[in-house]
Amino acid sequence: MNTSSAPSHDVIRVLRNAVQGRVIEPGDGDYDPARAIFYGGMDRRPAAIARVAGADDVARVVKIARDSGVELAVRGGGHSSAGHGVCEGGIVLDLRDMRSLAIDVERRVAWAETGLTTGEYTAAAGTSRLATGFGDAPSVGIGGITLGGGVGFLARKHGLTVDDLLAAEIVTADARILRVDAEHHSDLFWAIRGGGGNFGVATRLRFRLHELPAIYGGTLILPVTPDVIEGFVAAADDAPDELTTIANVMRAPPLPFLPEELHGRLLVMGMFAFAGPPSDGERAVAPFRALAEPIVDGLRPMTYAELFPAEEADFHPIFKARTSYVDSFDRAAAEAIVEHLTAAPAPIAVTQLRVLGGAVARVEADATAYAHRDRRMMVNVAAGTLDPAAVDGLGEWVDGLAGELADGRSGAYVNFLSDEGPERVREAYPGSTWDRLADIKARYDPTNLFRLNHNVPPADRPEEAAAG
Repeated sequence: MNTSSAPSHDVIRVLRNAVQGRVIEPGDGDYDPARAIFYGGMDRRPAAIARVAGADDVARVVKIARDSGVELAVRGGGHSSAGHGVCEGGIVLDLRDMRSLAIDVERRVAWAETGLTTGEYTAAAGTSRLATGFGDAPSVGIGGITLGGGVGFLARKHGLTVDDLLAAEIVTADARILRVDAEHHSDLFWAIRGGGGNFGVATRLRFRLHELPAIYGGTLILPVTPDVIEGFVAAADDAPDELTTIANVMRAPPLPFLPEELHGRLLVMGMFAFAGPPSDGERAVAPFRALAEPIVDGLRPMTYAELFPAEEADFHPIFKARTSYVDSFDRAAAEAIVEHLTAAPAPIAVTQLRVLGGAVARVEADATAYAHRDRRMMVNVAAGTLDPAAVDGLGEWVDGLAGELADGRSGAYVNFLSDEGPERVREAYPGSTWDRLADIKARYDPTNLFRLNHNVPPADRPEEAAAG
């Protein structure tokens, strides 16, 4: 088993002297903002936060943590719902100051440091009418979403984020800085395309860019009925690959972009991105508009970057959530969603339906560590609150609805896993994927230094407890 302890004053002094970036400790004026992550309800106090300035800094921090036995957390955008971007009493390796981005417009490739957010990358690439597909929230770090797979607005047209990952710079547990791609450390390159942060710290990522001068998309809000929900899924199944949709069936939270009269109401917030000519996009979304009289129709020609609006900085919800895949969805499932959401014990309650297929399914299942290529739809159930005293009962509600929607075949998307135990991590890596990841882990991180993640223990240490 791995053990760790809080770093001594000597270790902190070594850390301060070693890195070019800033080391923040308890008592510093910006300590509390620096340790904060997106999700609320987590009050972990690291002994030091190293705001690294580059790959050499990352290597020094990794070596110090390895040699001292101190627990190491790696933070990019801070969106891990399990809170892996911050630790109690250890060292946080904070990538947020590593934000360089070099775009080669002619070759349609980009080298990006992993302190960038998806919104920053998307806005910069959009000035050249180019895009790489990430997720659907602008404050997510590009490193975390990529290493877990990356399911977003361009998934059906261009595949997952990892399908556009051409190379990476990785700092491994022995503090080496490696360039990995299909020809160099190809085993590691396979593993980081879906295997999460188990194998090192990604400091730079090389992405393919797609020409995308505009999309037809935005938000379409519809009233909730079982017919509307079932019809939305059917229309998404039948849509051309250029159209990727996300249906959030939800009790509307008091978010600033929602009209106040909608707060607390059940609705279907459909999010759309048609990666093609606007006239074709208009035709592609027509079946969704026909499901019911829209409450809000915000679908229009727009730039891709406009799908990533600024988020409320002080919004830190406490969520209980469950992610899964399903291959069947019928009226009974739609009715269960309405029934459960009506009785939800939280001000924020949502069932998110992401129909997959398209380019995602055209990649062989064993081509990357993301191994759910054949699944029809991702289903995420979540309940949240801003009040720490109102958390009781949320988990039971989430599990109840998720259980009713399950179709008997397990599976989980690692980027949406919360702290649910090692069995759920295994569901993220079905079949031989797990064994292959464990073998690669044993080669690059045999002592499981990188364990604050949805952990795949090294193959030669089967007793290692997964921290996920």
